[in-house]
Order: sequence, then C-alpha cells, then structure tokens
Amino acid sequence: MAAQNIEQSEKHKLLHASEISLMLDTYDDIFSDFDPRPYSERAVSEDLRAELKRATRYQPSGTIDLKLMIPSKERSLEKEKLIKKRLHEHFKTHFGYVTDEIRNLHVKGASIAIIGFAIMISAVFLGDLNLGQRLTSALLVILEPAGWFTMWFGFDKIFYTAGSKKPDLEFYGKMSECKITFLPY
Repeated sequence: MAAQNIEQSEKHKLLHASEISLMLDTYDDIFSDFDPRPYSERAVSEDLRAELKRATRYQPSGTIDLKLMIPSKERSLEKEKLIKKRLHEHFKTHFGYVTDEIRNLHVKGASIAIIGFAIMISAVFLGDLNLGQRLTSALLVILEPAGWFTMWFGFDKIFYTAGSKKPDLEFYGKMSECKITFLPY
C-alpha cells in the first residue's frame, strides 16, 4: 500500500510538472489583435507564444497540459472547440515549418561542405596540370583557403545553424501534442 501511495505521489508531481496555466480576460487574448478573421483562422498572439515558450522551456518531455482560465461569463463551448482546433493546427504547422527548415539547412550545409571538399581536392591535382609555377602557386593560394572556408561553412550550417533551431522544434513538438483545457474562474 505504501508503494502505491509513493507511486501516486510521483504521478501527481509529474502531472503538475507538465501543467501550464494561463489566465485570460477573453478568448481574444489568445490571438493577434490585428487579425480580424474568425477564431478558426486567426493568427496566434506573439505574447501567447512567448509566454508558452517561457513556460515550456524547462518542462520535461511528454504531454503538456495547457489550462486556459477564462471568466465564467465569457465561456462558450463552441468557441473553445474552434480555438483548441486552431491552436493545434498552428503548432503542428509551425512544427512542420521548423522541421523543413532544419532539413533544408542540413541539405544546404552538406552541399556546401562537399563543394569545399571538391575545391580542396582540385587544389591537390592542380600541380599535375603544368600551368607554370607562378600560376599554380597563385591558384593554390586562392583554392586552399577557399576550400577550407567553404567546407567549414557547410559544417557550420549543419551543426550550429540547424542546431540553433532545436529549441523551436522542441517547443512546437510539445505544443502540437498538448492537451488544452478551458477552465472557468
């Protein structure tokens, strides 16, 4: 029985660790003030995204329970259904955008690195062309650093630039799978 209580206590801690609660005045707080479209199409507020990013930064991986608190007199189950769907669409779409961006950075980075490697290989075989000592030396002075720079620039795109997108990918991944609940206050 004691082991079961400890297990329940651990579950309770994990559930609270994955819970994010935000207080809203109206449903409009979720969306951009400049977007007049209906809830099913509106752009999500930058303020909401920033607050969710801050709140999820140290959240353990797994399902996040997003609780949006709204005044009782403002509640509308029909609007809430539309808003939940719109938020999930928004987060899934942005997850796809970031995934594509990272994939494109990997492809571009690999292509650039291969070009840099090819430049360096061409510098190796330059001596066999009998172009004259001065021309060969001048081309080597240009090709060797250009090859190194290009290759390392490609690796930079693969490892650092693409890596800098990882927090966005994690955020949109967590939020696209989150459970959204509206609660009255």
